[in-house]
Amino acid sequence: MRVLITGGSGFVGQRLCQRLIEAEHRVQVVSRDPEAARSRLPESVDVRRSALDFVDAPPEALVNLAGESIAAKRWSDDQKEKLLDSRLNVTRELVGLCEQLQQTGARMPRVMVSGSAMGYYGDQGDREVTEETTAHDEFAHRLCRRWEEAARKAESFGVRVALLRTGLVLDQGGGSLEKMLPPFKLGLGGRFGSGEQYMPWIHREDLVRAILFLLEHDELAGAFNGSAPHPVTNAEFTRTLAGHLKRPAFLPVPAIALETALGEMARLLLTGADMRPARLLEAGFDFQFETLEGALEDILA
Repeated sequence: MRVLITGGSGFVGQRLCQRLIEAEHRVQVVSRDPEAARSRLPESVDVRRSALDFVDAPPEALVNLAGESIAAKRWSDDQKEKLLDSRLNVTRELVGLCEQLQQTGARMPRVMVSGSAMGYYGDQGDREVTEETTAHDEFAHRLCRRWEEAARKAESFGVRVALLRTGLVLDQGGGSLEKMLPPFKLGLGGRFGSGEQYMPWIHREDLVRAILFLLEHDELAGAFNGSAPHPVTNAEFTRTLAGHLKRPAFLPVPAIALETALGEMARLLLTGADMRPARLLEAGFDFQFETLEGALEDILA
């Protein structure tokens, strides 16, 4: 199968490319900097600047992972526009590729697995959240909603669309742990605010396996929560990570300090959702890392 990936040189995308090649699929990657992407990816990956450049090599499947990091900078009005545009523009390119393929009579992609995030639900307090939960209207929700709406436009070309709302992605070499490990290793870690907010998480290997699962199962469409079955609160996460590192974690960061330093972006750290992967479990997906203990044991071994 020929699979086209946006964001293929990123933390999740690199591992996905590796797994697809191991399974003898052909991999195409869209990157604004093809040379830099090629240096991080296997030699056999076909890297081009735009999804529209692949009209001559129609993919059978699309995976949409591109988007500027939501936690990279303070959320000014300009930064909010960049966060939105970085997701919408690439997603629209994929839909545009489908339109061009239809016009030329070429083979259409069967499926698009498109990224989204736990931010879709907004702040949900301590209520259990499934794919059916009504979202709380705030910036993160509006960002994810518009991203998902853009991806769903591919359905008008007969493409099955699965939307994967991911939690914090955990593994060595990047993702959420990359910034968390240094202070925790120094014994300077601690909860954020009250610590009662939920932190849905997923091991990178399980996230990649979930993407492959959604690509392969033709009956699966719509929204799926991409998080482990057992989310934890921020306080539980802090204790568990510190315990694995055999370090104390007694330096909480007050909510007011985060709000002063980060502004509206502090909501990423001070609010959350008890998000459960109800639809993936119903479909028969088997998580290799169901608990945070098991995931950290694997990652930090």
